[in-house]
Amino acid sequence: MTPFNRSIKIAPSILAADFANFGAECAAVEAQGADWVHVDVMDGHFVPNISFGATTCAAIRPHIKGTMDVHLMISPVDAYIANFVDAGADILTAHLEAGPHIHRTLQAIRAHGVKAGVALNPATPAEALTHLLDDIDLICVMTVNPGFGGQSFIASQVEKVRTLRRMLGDRPVHIEIDGGVDPTTAPLVAAAGADVLVAGSAVFRGGSVSEPDGYGRNIARIRAAAEAAREAG
Repeated sequence: MTPFNRSIKIAPSILAADFANFGAECAAVEAQGADWVHVDVMDGHFVPNISFGATTCAAIRPHIKGTMDVHLMISPVDAYIANFVDAGADILTAHLEAGPHIHRTLQAIRAHGVKAGVALNPATPAEALTHLLDDIDLICVMTVNPGFGGQSFIASQVEKVRTLRRMLGDRPVHIEIDGGVDPTTAPLVAAAGADVLVAGSAVFRGGSVSEPDGYGRNIARIRAAAEAAREAG
């Protein structure tokens, strides 16, 4: 991973990619300007959907030159940390709501030598992380209810982002947004303090591996909108 910075980073979610062509899709979005590749892991238990697991992460890892950002929407988490580390994850994010011992989970992730993230569902307040801020490398704010792509952005989460940014102070912790990110919503969260923007359909719509320029245009639009809002603020 590159050294920590607060520049705007676009992380396409492969949940919206062509499942039959994941390797080429990952390479295509990176070539078109993606900063990270975001992998949404769902278990059909913690969230009402099933996506893919560590085997898929291991299969796409050789096709990703940069950061593989793995979002674990699963419960329990701890038993699977080693699998996803071995699969090549650079960041592992677990949900605060996924179990009773999130601090132990974060310690376990860091002990494996990767970055540790914690995700918050829309109903979970920023203050729930008060005693974890020195134990995390990333906060993922869910701006939709986790489980499915293509949902509408929940506007109330913008204030949560603003609160988290104040709470973090100068700690080197990313604030990531996951859900409903597009050129209209990206400025709202960027101005509030987010620096990593996960986008699925807003990146992959209108492009393909054979015509990847569409991905590039989509990524550029989201980045430009977010950067303009940050500069204006």
